[in-house]
Amino acid sequence: MTAKRQRHNGEGSIYPYRNGYAAYVWVTKPDGSRDRKYAYGKDREETHDKWLALHAAAKAGPVATKSPTVGQYLAYWLKEVVEPYLRPTAAATYESHVRIHIAPHLGAKSRDKLTVRDVQTWVNRLADLCQCCEQGKDAARPPEKRRCCALGKAQCCEQTLSVRSIRDIRDVLRSALGNAVREEVLTKNVAALARVSNAKRSKRKAKPWTADEAKQFLESARDDDDPLFAAYVLILVLGMRKGEVLGLTWDVVDLEGRELDVQRQLQRVGRQLLHTDTAKTEASEVPLPLPDICAAALRVRRKQQEADRAAAGEVWEDRDFVFSTRHGTPYEPRNFNRSFDARCEKAKVRRITVHNTRDTCGTLLVALDVHPRVVMQILRHTKIAVTMEVYAKAPDKQTRDALRRLGDWLD
Repeated sequence: MTAKRQRHNGEGSIYPYRNGYAAYVWVTKPDGSRDRKYAYGKDREETHDKWLALHAAAKAGPVATKSPTVGQYLAYWLKEVVEPYLRPTAAATYESHVRIHIAPHLGAKSRDKLTVRDVQTWVNRLADLCQCCEQGKDAARPPEKRRCCALGKAQCCEQTLSVRSIRDIRDVLRSALGNAVREEVLTKNVAALARVSNAKRSKRKAKPWTADEAKQFLESARDDDDPLFAAYVLILVLGMRKGEVLGLTWDVVDLEGRELDVQRQLQRVGRQLLHTDTAKTEASEVPLPLPDICAAALRVRRKQQEADRAAAGEVWEDRDFVFSTRHGTPYEPRNFNRSFDARCEKAKVRRITVHNTRDTCGTLLVALDVHPRVVMQILRHTKIAVTMEVYAKAPDKQTRDALRRLGDWLD
């Protein structure tokens, strides 16, 4: 009969605990102090295996006795990994996804105990949550302007996330947990195993403007000599993004050669207004051609700005922005949204978002009789056949004539 081996001091022990067994090992923590690290199992054999793994970890180096929560680890990841190495706009997007969509649902869970099932349940729930209700958007409005969630579920606007948005949010968590695996504090990235449904959402996508609606909107801005008229033209005719238009400077606009180069964008990130380079692709390296109406609108804008400069006198800030305030300073993106919404109301057209105007671009180019090769370049099509499909949906002759007259009036 062999004698039972006596454990040495500091090896810890295994003992019955609740409906199973528990074990502990004395470990050295990252701060240099000594403490017990516990492991649990359904039977003695499972607990013994975990106990041996703890011993191996304790011999290899410092061991944390408490696992941080998902929320705590995400806060560390944003500060130490995301902010120093990603563009400010990307870092702001990551922070927003964490704060609004991830931390409220998964933040309290232990990082080491987060499972694939936890992540999958969360992803599935995101698809059904009305973001207006979840974030209290309607409740934050003044009582007289509340129109949906704050008035009861019967009037919920059902502002659910798109499949792409859900995938982007899941990918932020996957990136964070992937970093934890690289840092060897996790052995598996559970977010990488969660699926996002590719099924189309039942929510109806906002319908872009027709050529008639775009014409009515532009005529309203032209008649009022709106300082943002040229910005609206560039957004509608060239499909430029809001940040690209507001970040446009005169040094990249060639009115004689009829082209402009989209190089920078203006975006509000937290409390900073950043004028940064755009994310360049092979297609975006090519300057955009300027159809007649765009060149004419930009000439009008230059005259408006010269008048603003003369009126401002010494307080004018020469920042070279095409679209600026009356004192030459950059135009605040949120104020642009407000001006766009106000113009929709004044023009008596359907209210859509600034981003939705990009879908109207092809229709307007056809209505303005822009050459198919130029349309192909503006829309970034690689095949002329795709461009000609846009031409197959040309507006009626009356609308086409009205838009051409609008361009002629500007000249």
